[in-house]
Amino acid sequence: MNKLELVSALKNSTGVSKTDAARVVQIFFDSMADALSEGERVEIRGLCSFFVKEYKSYVGRNPKTGEPVEIPPKRLPFFKCGKELKERVDY
Repeated sequence: MNKLELVSALKNSTGVSKTDAARVVQIFFDSMADALSEGERVEIRGLCSFFVKEYKSYVGRNPKTGEPVEIPPKRLPFFKCGKELKERVDY
């Protein structure tokens, strides 16, 4: 399911216009992205949680030349599946 299909499902199940459904979906995703960018955890009970993992800098190697390369620290979003979703998918 992609974003457009999610908008259509919301429109069909609630009876709101497509524009309003698209706006709701966009607000939802923007709010999640803003929370993650501020380092907050986003948890949707029974479905999943998103949080930011922080990685320290380290020395890696260029695979082509073998030279050591300094990898800067980074923060990446991480997804963890909820128990109810696991059970629903693997029934």
